[in-house]
Amino acid sequence: MKIKTGKEEVGYLLEKVIETYERATGQRIIRNTNPKNYEDIARLLSTISNKLPTTAQPLNHDAYPPDPNPKQVEYPHRKYDITGVQVKDAYHRLVANPRPFLVDACYLYLYGVGRKGFEQNPLDTNLIEGVDAAVALRLDEQEALRQRLATSQQEQEAAMHQLKAAFGKQKRRWMASLLACLALLGLVGACWIVDRNEWATIRKDLTIMPYQPTQAEIDSLSGIWLYYTGAPQARVNDPRRFHQVANNLVEITYKDGYFIFNRHGANIDHIGYMQFEAPALVSIYSRVKNKSGTVESPIHALLRLDKEKRYLTSIATTWSFDMGSGNDMIGIRNVFIKQGRGGSLEEITNTPENANCHCKIMKWVQLNKQTKTFQLKYRLLDTLASEPLKTLIDEKSILLREPRDGVLLSPSSSKPPFRSGDSPSLEPVH
Repeated sequence: MKIKTGKEEVGYLLEKVIETYERATGQRIIRNTNPKNYEDIARLLSTISNKLPTTAQPLNHDAYPPDPNPKQVEYPHRKYDITGVQVKDAYHRLVANPRPFLVDACYLYLYGVGRKGFEQNPLDTNLIEGVDAAVALRLDEQEALRQRLATSQQEQEAAMHQLKAAFGKQKRRWMASLLACLALLGLVGACWIVDRNEWATIRKDLTIMPYQPTQAEIDSLSGIWLYYTGAPQARVNDPRRFHQVANNLVEITYKDGYFIFNRHGANIDHIGYMQFEAPALVSIYSRVKNKSGTVESPIHALLRLDKEKRYLTSIATTWSFDMGSGNDMIGIRNVFIKQGRGGSLEEITNTPENANCHCKIMKWVQLNKQTKTFQLKYRLLDTLASEPLKTLIDEKSILLREPRDGVLLSPSSSKPPFRSGDSPSLEPVH
């Protein structure tokens, strides 16, 4: 197949160049005889033609000698520049032998290869001489198919580019989220390690939970206990303090290595915790239960769990709970008596029994649904029926913070206010 030459070739090429330029830029070229109307096309083609000395091999066109351009002249005075006059004349088919670099520039702009490469693989039947209608139709169909394929490839490339951009953006978001999560996890981990180390230091320095009790020890301490104390005998402002004792009810619950408890008294309730210091040895801390949550009258004690004994004794540093300045620290022996395990405690109020006994009444609802009531009140030591219990909580069970006469009364210093109408009683009312 032979490619057209001369004015027919260049005229057709420039027609296609102008149409392509108009579609690409939206700018309309007035195709009259005014050379200025063709200057934009001339400058466009000049940018291609001035590169011809270096693109012969990759773009498959004839070789062109380089333009030394010693004076560094600009458009339109360079060797391969194309002017508006040249484009106008060639477009109107007035030039029989157009400049080769103009022709190659048109081919490169339209088809991406020079005239030499186009001749090897013609892509436009209008540039082929002697092509009959059938061949031209087939070539046109091939060209249309090629253009559709190129368009499809461009669309695919655009879609792939969009997908890659979206994936890259999403990937950056994922990476940012991952880094943020890792940073947060690192911060949480660091805080956890610091807290753990601080807790380990505090636990070591304060000797918190130094011994893990056995299940048998947990069972032996958990449950409901009667608690007797002779602390009222140290209240110097109470003239009736001689042999005054009180009973409380204590509910002890195990919690992951330690115990918490509520101690219900006739007038004052206490809360606190217990922990095993060693086998069968329990330390006790408590304070007055109040709404503010502040520490009021803290108490420290030690209790030994002697399995063979009914009355378990603790040694405590506590308070006399006297009025005003009379409230002072004392050392005292208190007594614990185990009642059982499980169930719940309820306070009974506003009943004739409350008015009759002038006391707090607690009801223990056991696991088997049976109930047991306890009267919590102050009473005379001499009304207790158990002699061993009396011995454990009499005036000799108390140690004052500083020696002081007249505080702890004994039978020799005060006549016991025991009346003939009083009857001995022990522990709860069932």
